[in-house]
Amino acid sequence: MNDLKDTNLRTLYTPVQPTVRQSDGNVTYTEFLPELRLQSFIYCYWQLKTTRELSEPFNYRVVADGCMDVYFELTNPEHNYVMGFCKKFTEFPLANSFNYVGVRFLPTMFPQLFKINAMELSNRYESLASVVPHLSDFISNQFNETHHPEKIKKILDEYFLELISKTTFDNDSRLYDALEIILKNFGVIDIETDLDTGISSRQLRRLFEFYIGDTAKTFSKVVRFQNILRAKPSKQSLQQNKLFFDAGYYDQSHFIKEFKNFYGVTPSKAFGR
Repeated sequence: MNDLKDTNLRTLYTPVQPTVRQSDGNVTYTEFLPELRLQSFIYCYWQLKTTRELSEPFNYRVVADGCMDVYFELTNPEHNYVMGFCKKFTEFPLANSFNYVGVRFLPTMFPQLFKINAMELSNRYESLASVVPHLSDFISNQFNETHHPEKIKKILDEYFLELISKTTFDNDSRLYDALEIILKNFGVIDIETDLDTGISSRQLRRLFEFYIGDTAKTFSKVVRFQNILRAKPSKQSLQQNKLFFDAGYYDQSHFIKEFKNFYGVTPSKAFGR
């Protein structure tokens, strides 16, 4: 195995998905960590499930987080999917009862592990069988509805540890230097002047599109949005402290418009204040 550059994206970036609020507590969303040796590649495993049958179908919103996910229904694991980088929120209409399991890869890691062009999966989800057949087959054959998080973690850990041991990574430091600049500056950068990592803007764009799924500019916007999510500002601080200026937005309307694009609702509604 060729190790990636020393930059550990995990120490620089914490992609947030909001907790589930609707349904009176009858839907739970849980994240759990992979084995330590996998944590530079996989941000988390997650489970979204009903604790009792709902009175009506459930609408699940996923906000833009810069990552790629593999996910499947634990009761029907042969139906498995991969979701690419998304530059806006996505809503999934689900049934009255469900039990989904997912793997959230840190930025660049899905293309690194599976040699897949991330751009081909951007802003959509695709049947995993048509993208990574061996992972799709593995999920189909290894999982069933009786599995608890400990068992799910064990099965996934073993698969990905073996995969990583056989994988040669593209160690292009120019890409990871650029990612480090973006993440350390919370996405508030000038793409033209701040990402001087020794290659042309055209080459940098090609690297970002292949490994991230979009341009450095779009990724930076998602990182900026995610940093605000993690800060959990109050409605008062949103209005009085001019958070949007600190985060590099022109004005409040620009901030609200971009936030709504990535989240699906306004900041004040998202933070419940």
